[in-house]
Amino acid sequence: DPKLFGIDEPGIHERVKQSCMKCDLDMRGDAWRNIVLSGGSTMLPGIDERMRREIISWCSSTREYINGPVKVICPPERKYGAWIGGSILASLSTFHEMWVTKTEYE
Repeated sequence: DPKLFGIDEPGIHERVKQSCMKCDLDMRGDAWRNIVLSGGSTMLPGIDERMRREIISWCSSTREYINGPVKVICPPERKYGAWIGGSILASLSTFHEMWVTKTEYE
Protein backbone atom coordinates (compact mmCIF):
# COMPACT_ATOMS: atom_id res chain seq x y z
CA ASP A 1 0.00 0.00 0.00
CA PRO A 2 1.68 3.26 -1.13
CA LYS A 3 0.07 5.13 1.78
CA LEU A 4 2.47 3.27 4.12
CA PHE A 5 5.26 5.28 2.47
CA GLY A 6 3.41 8.60 2.50
CA ILE A 7 2.41 8.35 -1.15
CA ASP A 8 -1.18 9.35 -1.84
CA GLU A 9 -1.76 7.03 -4.80
CA PRO A 10 -3.81 3.85 -5.16
CA GLY A 11 -1.99 0.54 -4.87
CA ILE A 12 -1.58 -1.86 -7.77
CA HIS A 13 -4.64 -3.85 -6.64
CA GLU A 14 -6.71 -0.64 -6.74
CA ARG A 15 -5.49 0.11 -10.27
CA VAL A 16 -6.44 -3.40 -11.38
CA LYS A 17 -9.92 -2.98 -9.87
CA GLN A 18 -10.37 0.39 -11.58
CA SER A 19 -9.34 -1.09 -14.93
CA CYS A 20 -11.62 -4.11 -14.63
CA MET A 21 -14.57 -1.97 -13.57
CA LYS A 22 -14.17 0.15 -16.72
CA CYS A 23 -14.84 -2.95 -18.84
CA ASP A 24 -18.30 -3.63 -20.22
CA LEU A 25 -20.30 -5.91 -17.94
CA ASP A 26 -20.15 -8.80 -20.40
CA MET A 27 -16.33 -8.57 -20.55
CA ARG A 28 -15.67 -7.91 -16.87
CA GLY A 29 -15.57 -11.59 -15.86
CA ASP A 30 -12.90 -12.27 -18.47
CA ALA A 31 -10.89 -9.34 -17.13
CA TRP A 32 -11.04 -10.71 -13.57
CA ARG A 33 -9.88 -14.11 -14.83
CA ASN A 34 -6.98 -12.75 -16.87
CA ILE A 35 -4.99 -10.37 -14.67
CA VAL A 36 -1.41 -10.43 -15.97
CA LEU A 37 1.33 -8.87 -13.85
CA SER A 38 4.39 -7.54 -15.64
CA GLY A 39 7.42 -5.44 -14.82
CA GLY A 40 10.21 -5.53 -12.28
CA SER A 41 8.04 -4.34 -9.39
CA THR A 42 5.92 -7.48 -9.75
CA MET A 43 8.87 -9.70 -8.87
CA LEU A 44 8.06 -9.56 -5.15
CA PRO A 45 7.48 -13.06 -3.76
CA GLY A 46 3.80 -13.87 -3.34
CA ILE A 47 2.48 -10.82 -5.20
CA ASP A 48 0.21 -12.98 -7.36
CA GLU A 49 -1.51 -14.60 -4.37
CA ARG A 50 -1.80 -11.30 -2.53
CA MET A 51 -3.35 -9.66 -5.60
CA ARG A 52 -5.82 -12.54 -5.92
CA ARG A 53 -6.80 -12.27 -2.23
CA GLU A 54 -7.22 -8.46 -2.46
CA ILE A 55 -9.48 -8.75 -5.52
CA ILE A 56 -11.60 -11.54 -4.01
CA SER A 57 -11.94 -9.61 -0.73
CA TRP A 58 -13.01 -6.45 -2.54
CA CYS A 59 -15.51 -8.31 -4.74
CA SER A 60 -17.03 -9.98 -1.68
CA SER A 61 -17.39 -6.71 0.18
CA THR A 62 -18.94 -4.84 -2.77
CA ARG A 63 -20.93 -7.77 -4.12
CA GLU A 64 -19.22 -7.43 -7.48
CA TYR A 65 -20.17 -10.59 -9.34
CA ILE A 66 -17.35 -12.64 -10.82
CA ASN A 67 -18.44 -15.55 -12.93
CA GLY A 68 -15.57 -17.89 -12.12
CA PRO A 69 -12.28 -17.71 -10.23
CA VAL A 70 -10.00 -14.69 -10.10
CA LYS A 71 -6.83 -15.61 -11.95
CA VAL A 72 -3.58 -13.67 -11.59
CA ILE A 73 -0.90 -14.64 -14.08
CA CYS A 74 2.75 -13.99 -13.25
CA PRO A 75 4.92 -15.19 -16.13
CA PRO A 76 8.53 -15.86 -15.07
CA GLU A 77 9.84 -13.50 -17.78
CA ARG A 78 7.65 -10.61 -16.53
CA LYS A 79 10.65 -8.59 -15.38
CA TYR A 80 11.65 -8.13 -19.01
CA GLY A 81 8.19 -8.29 -20.61
CA ALA A 82 8.24 -4.76 -22.01
CA TRP A 83 11.66 -5.33 -23.54
CA ILE A 84 10.61 -8.65 -25.02
CA GLY A 85 7.46 -7.10 -26.50
CA GLY A 86 9.42 -4.17 -27.91
CA SER A 87 11.94 -6.53 -29.44
CA ILE A 88 9.21 -8.57 -31.12
CA LEU A 89 7.51 -5.43 -32.40
CA ALA A 90 10.76 -3.99 -33.76
CA SER A 91 11.53 -7.24 -35.57
CA LEU A 92 8.28 -7.17 -37.57
CA SER A 93 8.80 -6.43 -41.25
CA THR A 94 5.84 -4.03 -41.13
CA PHE A 95 7.06 -2.10 -38.09
CA HIS A 96 8.27 0.87 -40.15
CA GLU A 97 4.67 1.39 -41.32
CA MET A 98 3.64 1.96 -37.70
CA TRP A 99 6.14 4.74 -37.05
CA VAL A 100 4.84 8.17 -36.17
CA THR A 101 6.99 11.04 -37.33
CA LYS A 102 7.62 14.09 -35.19
CA THR A 103 5.46 16.16 -37.54
CA GLU A 104 2.55 13.69 -37.31
CA TYR A 105 2.88 13.62 -33.52
CA GLU A 106 2.79 17.40 -33.22
